[in-house]
Amino acid sequence: MTNGLIGKKLGMTQVFEESRLTPVTVIEAGPCRVVAVRTKERDRYEAIQLSFGEVKERKLSKSELGHLKKNQAPPSRILREFKKEGEATVGQLVTVDMFKKDDWVDVIGVSKGKGYQGVVKRHHYAGGPESHGSMFHRAPGSIGASSFPSRVWKGKTLPGHMGSERVTVHRLKVIESRLEENLLFVRGAIPGAANGVVVVRKSKKS
Repeated sequence: MTNGLIGKKLGMTQVFEESRLTPVTVIEAGPCRVVAVRTKERDRYEAIQLSFGEVKERKLSKSELGHLKKNQAPPSRILREFKKEGEATVGQLVTVDMFKKDDWVDVIGVSKGKGYQGVVKRHHYAGGPESHGSMFHRAPGSIGASSFPSRVWKGKTLPGHMGSERVTVHRLKVIESRLEENLLFVRGAIPGAANGVVVVRKSKKS
């Protein structure tokens, strides 16, 4: 039906796997409802749209609410489109049982925002000496020549906004899948803070 679903990062813990302790991220994955099915004849591409996270009607705009009611779907905060695999019908539920133990997945999330940061934290500059006599500590240093090109080259690593951007982590191993609790245990860390929305899909590199 599809290659992934929407979830929520709950946090990290650790589990015993055979003879070692494994750090895992716990994801509340689904259940997601099929809201719309995109077809080549009507939309010029194939995909399915899933919803996650039911909310009160007053928290959605009229256009969002109208789209959901048109497809007999409950008011939901998050909508995402996924690759269509096989047949899918509007109203169908997608659950965490699509992922089994030892499967490989990609997880997409929004990284933690770190505000405006300097070059040492943002781009891993070494910085200058920390001694009292030095006048150069965490500054970026020279950023361009004077006569040519008389400007700063595009793409120069400088201070600026850091974090709060879409990040994809590839090839994470599924340690456990609990259908009755809608929980997915994935080895390693994933982007974002606790309670952040993530997309879990079958790995493209497996």
